[in-house]
Amino acid sequence: MPEMKLTARQSPIERIPMQNPAPVSDRVINLIPEERQSIFDPTVDQAREWVTRGDTRSLRAVRGSFSLLGIEGSSVRMTRTLDRPMRFFLAKRVDGPVLVVADRIDRIQDYLATVGLGDQFHPSYTRMVPAHHVMTVHLTGCPDPAPDTKRFFTPQLDSLPQDLEVIGRRYMQAVDRELGEWMDSVPANAPIGIAFSGGIDSGSVLLLAHDILTRKGKNPQRLKAFTLSVDGGGPDVEQAREFLKAVGLELYLEVIDVSSDLIDPEHAIRVIEDYKSLDVEAGAMCFALLSGIRHRYPDWRHILDGDGGDENLKDYPIHENAELTIRSVLSNPLLYQEGWGVGKLKHSSMFSGGQSRSIVRTYGPTTELGFEGFSPYTRMDVIEVAEAIPYVDLTAWSVDALYGLKGEIVSRGVHAITGIRMPVFEKRRFQHGATTRNQFDETFSSTDAPYRRRFDEIYRQRST
Repeated sequence: MPEMKLTARQSPIERIPMQNPAPVSDRVINLIPEERQSIFDPTVDQAREWVTRGDTRSLRAVRGSFSLLGIEGSSVRMTRTLDRPMRFFLAKRVDGPVLVVADRIDRIQDYLATVGLGDQFHPSYTRMVPAHHVMTVHLTGCPDPAPDTKRFFTPQLDSLPQDLEVIGRRYMQAVDRELGEWMDSVPANAPIGIAFSGGIDSGSVLLLAHDILTRKGKNPQRLKAFTLSVDGGGPDVEQAREFLKAVGLELYLEVIDVSSDLIDPEHAIRVIEDYKSLDVEAGAMCFALLSGIRHRYPDWRHILDGDGGDENLKDYPIHENAELTIRSVLSNPLLYQEGWGVGKLKHSSMFSGGQSRSIVRTYGPTTELGFEGFSPYTRMDVIEVAEAIPYVDLTAWSVDALYGLKGEIVSRGVHAITGIRMPVFEKRRFQHGATTRNQFDETFSSTDAPYRRRFDEIYRQRST
């Protein structure tokens, strides 16, 4: 008998048509609360229509933060800004695949369990929509085609002059605009807290927020600078006092002193749904700070921070990451915001990369504890100015010169807007400033491995 050969059409992996499939709209479950959308212009409905059509040009013009989806035929399009995680899971059902979308992995797991599909769940099967992209999933049946992605944010590089005064003014004007727009959306008499260490990012946010309220004839005493201290330790409290004294705002400081018992890496893993050690550390400290605020002020809602400032101006210790060199940092656009990028070998489809992944370190604690958090440094217009800085010309590939840029740029920009000479201290991570070194080392692991094991265990336990 002659050997039979399968043609492409006869291939065993040929897509099997669904029998009497349910409408696509009935097979898309969106668990993201509508109140998570914070769009100032246009309307949420208009922005959602642009997502539905895949109109990336129009999406770039949206003012605000969002995680939206739209349905067109059998295609489901999803998109998000940097500060809103958006995850999805494709489940199998007899009437066709079901797409479950949420901001958290555990919400997806819980939904699947309630509809009898829990046995299909594994956290590694969830996917994260990458920030600044429109991702299209086609609900066409087995086997499911890979999603398509298309950018809606592509900043122009190296377009600013080599003038730190101009760069600083342009950069902080963008921050000022985003901050002012957000503050206008806050109820007139509502207090606004700032997660404050006295560092460059939180310091600039405080000074601009104070200036905005003063300019608009509003009461700047609505602001409080909340500084975390664990068991009375850590250098941030003294740094915060020194910063505020230098700018004449000492009365705004409020120290949140918490017990070291509240610093719980395992709980942080549950809250941020990740296992990277730096993010577990930051998430644990963020949760402790916000817990202290919530205990003291049960009705407080609005919190500002400076998350994203380091990413924008590439101010991370390169020597701490064996994968990075000064050339890889300066030659890869949006590296710290998005990681290596969609389509690259090291891109994680489960977590995304860069701050697109690590935003959970602030998003998780703020939403878990009932706060509305915001950092102007995560907005596209601010990132676009940062990417326009001619880093190579300004640094000549010098690591030390790169580290010196952030303080120069931000302090000059803050002075141009407020007239205040902002003090600049040596960089220190938030998690290191709130406690002593010994306490930190006793609390946290130096590697990801135990956190990754615990991450997997958490979802196994939730399944039983």
